[in-house]
Amino acid sequence: MSDSPLRSSIEAVIFDLDGVLIDSEEWWDQIRHGLAIENNIEWPSDATRLMQGMSTQEWSAYLADTVGIPGNAADVASTVISKMAQRYAAELPLIPGAVDAVKNIAAHWPVAIASSSPRQLIDVVLAESGLSDVVRTSMSTEECAAGKPSPIVYQSVVQRLGSTPARTVGVEDSSNGLRSASAAGLIVVAVPNPTYPPASDAQALPDAVVNNLTELTPEFVANLAS
Repeated sequence: MSDSPLRSSIEAVIFDLDGVLIDSEEWWDQIRHGLAIENNIEWPSDATRLMQGMSTQEWSAYLADTVGIPGNAADVASTVISKMAQRYAAELPLIPGAVDAVKNIAAHWPVAIASSSPRQLIDVVLAESGLSDVVRTSMSTEECAAGKPSPIVYQSVVQRLGSTPARTVGVEDSSNGLRSASAAGLIVVAVPNPTYPPASDAQALPDAVVNNLTELTPEFVANLAS
């Protein structure tokens, strides 16, 4: 962090990963939906939206038990995560401005990651983006008792950071992510995903909305406390 941080009562900033720092939501959808197509299984119309924010254990159980993808939840999770890892190895879909935004904010406050991605993929993204040494701590919802919209992952990261929830910023894009950060008592900034826009109730939760991460400057963050 900078020796001369901006004058602000903000104590930390926590970023979601998928849809905020990496443009991976469509890949997750393609791979999981693809398993249904391969097995001639009808894809529920609300499946994609329901799984956004779910932990690995939750979405894999949903695919196996509700959608009917062959195999148990662990098998389904392994297949999907392996396919995602292969895509990341070929091309990391970083959202333009994401790395600079995190680094610029980290010059003033501790930054962290609270993601529904499995630990394996979080670590790949941080390493390949050069953010491993910038991000203070990260947590996957697979390491928690429940995924988003439960506030547990944000509460856990706040505890690790030693920050105050009401002085901690959470940056989210999805309905369940916004619900999770809001329920944890954070100052919530939405970066809505145009492909998967938040539901109407979730749109009412953020304290601020930005169109893209280039707008999420340290000055913008500092002013969230006013």
